[in-house]
Formats: sequence, structure tokens, C-alpha cells
Amino acid sequence: MPFDSKAALQLLRFDEGFDGSIRFEEPMARHTTYRIGGPALCWAQVDSITSLGYVLDICARSGMPWVTVGKGSNLLVSDEGYDGVVLSLGRDFKKWDYDPEAMKFTVGAAASLSRIVQEAFHQGVSGLEFAVGTPGTMGGALRMNAGSRTEWLGSRVVSVTAYRAGGGLKRYLGTDIEWGYRHSSLPADEVIAECVLSVKPGEVSFIRAKMEGSLARRKRSQPLEFPSCGSVFRNPDGKSAGALIEGAGLKGKIAGGARISDKHANFIVNIDGAKAADVVALIKAAQCEVKREYGIELQPEVRFLGFAE
Repeated sequence: MPFDSKAALQLLRFDEGFDGSIRFEEPMARHTTYRIGGPALCWAQVDSITSLGYVLDICARSGMPWVTVGKGSNLLVSDEGYDGVVLSLGRDFKKWDYDPEAMKFTVGAAASLSRIVQEAFHQGVSGLEFAVGTPGTMGGALRMNAGSRTEWLGSRVVSVTAYRAGGGLKRYLGTDIEWGYRHSSLPADEVIAECVLSVKPGEVSFIRAKMEGSLARRKRSQPLEFPSCGSVFRNPDGKSAGALIEGAGLKGKIAGGARISDKHANFIVNIDGAKAADVVALIKAAQCEVKREYGIELQPEVRFLGFAE
């Protein structure tokens, strides 16, 4: 008889050894900053490494697809939802610690990146202020190497600890990981559990000024008043994706309840109950028009979940 992963997950809900919670047919619109997305077959919050192992082992036995989601700040989920397990890291993965002698933060993957940036400021240390205001969790920030072409999180990473079903925990040195623009080589079939970040001495006044300047620029240039996923496209070499989309005449273009922001064209915002299909229509329009106008193929940096390949 084939292994029934859904039945196993249902039983896990009542297992006293399971540290977490499981819900079925969970609307993903509740878990993305876009406020868009159909139901996931299973939403599993795991509060410990042991419980993470339980869920991943069930998925591995049946071939059930799974994905880890933090705050959902770089994610577009299809209107049909996701026929798999969505993992949310809970309690133990939100812990962090700072060692002032070693000048290192040890941070769980579910901890808020913005919280760690603020803690570094309060400790009077530098190296993370470039990420001020960046939404999402540390795990997601590591996966996509949050930052810009000149400053990025990977440059501060001492090590990353990840978990693989059937293989347990594995530690990677920061120098063993390939860090690129909006990219890291961390294996997709492993769940990031924790990282160690190095910081350096800094002048509090300089750190404050840099953080305040970055936040002011973000407020001026980004449509923070509407739900979005952040930047939709990667900036091509030497170009601004937003400027290219605006130059193609698409700033303010509307599809259903979604709009290419008239404040920053690399943002597609949910202005009135947008569907994922509305956002996809604007993504395709931007790619098509920028390709026609400039010969440049825009590459999305938003993650797509539940869409046909």
C-alpha cells in the first residue's frame, strides 16, 4: 500500500512528541505580504529541529513537495494554491544571540532581519546597516543574498547551518557558499536553520546616519502604502529595472486589482483585491514591452509558488 503522507501529517497533529501545529487547506493570502494566494494542502509550523525532521521525513517518504516560507515578502502564490506542504519555522528558529568579544551574531532562520539590524545598531557595531528596512526573515535573506550589488548579506556570513531530510544538520562556512546578486548556492532541498554573522566596530553616529538615510530613500521611492512583494525584477547589469519599465510606458498600468506602481515601476502593488493572475499579467507585460523597447529580458526575483512549470 502506498504511503499516505496526508494521513501521516494528520496523525502528527495529535502526536505529543510533535512541537508545532498543522493546518490543512490554509489560505496562503494570510501568509504573504502581497495578501494573495490560494490554499496550501498543508501548513506546518515547526518549533524545533526534531519536529522539522518529522515533517520532512513524511514528505521524503511519499515524494510530497514542500517549501519553506518566512514572512512571505518575496513570494507570489497562485490563485489555485499549492499542492504540498508549506513549512513555517517557529519558536526555536526565532532565537538569536550576540557575542561582543567575538563580534558575532548567532541568528535563527526565522528571526527578523530588521530586528538583527536594529540590535547591531544598539550594540554600536557596523556591517549590517545596509539591510535596514529589509522585510523578511534571516533564512529568506540568506537564500536570496539580500542587499545590493555593492553590499550584501553574504559578505557578513561566517557559517550557515541547514537541515536535510534523512541527513540531519550540516554546517557550511560562508566562504564555501557562492554569493551572487540576489542569489546564493545554498541547496534548495535543505532548510536553513541558523547562521553566524560577523560585524565590526563602528561609529554610532555614522551607523545612525546611514540607516536613517536608507529608510528615508525607501519611504520616498517605494509604494509602502500598498501590499506588494518588494522589487519584482532583478536589475540588469548597469540598468534599473524600474527605469526600463517606466521607459516602456508601463508605469501605472492596471490589470484587475493589481497595478505597476506609479511611484516605482519595479513594484507591482495590490490595490484592490488583486489575484495572482493579475500580477502575472503585469509581469508578462513588463517583460514583453522592455524586450521590445530595449532588447533586455527582465528576470523576476519574486518566487512563484503553485504555478505550472
